[in-house]
Amino acid sequence: MAARISGVTLPNDKRVEIGLTYVYGIGLTTSKKILKQTGVNPDTRVKNLTDEEVNKIRVAIEGNIKVEGDVRRETSQDIKRLKEIGAYRGSRHSAGLPVRGQRTKTNARTKRGKKQTMGSGRRKSSEKT
Repeated sequence: MAARISGVTLPNDKRVEIGLTYVYGIGLTTSKKILKQTGVNPDTRVKNLTDEEVNKIRVAIEGNIKVEGDVRRETSQDIKRLKEIGAYRGSRHSAGLPVRGQRTKTNARTKRGKKQTMGSGRRKSSEKT
């Protein structure tokens, strides 16, 4: 039986500790806290979890932690607010450039996309006409 938590199917062959991080909004630290709180052994594989353990984890997550849609919605609202108030960070988000002060002369490839060569700026002689 595949464990489903907050609309995400956890990978069966991973340890529970790692499997929980597949839920958006749960990192390794939060995952460890949840397992400590519920008393589930972090070394257990997801496929070996009992229904009772899965329910304990699900209840712990639903009770205390914002996950998936809530976190995504909150993040997008924060970015939207920055754009609306005309903040520098908002303008960087709109332009698709790094927001946290990184250099852009070189690097920043993940944000700016594939490298494009500019050319010399001169027209070729056959295009003059």
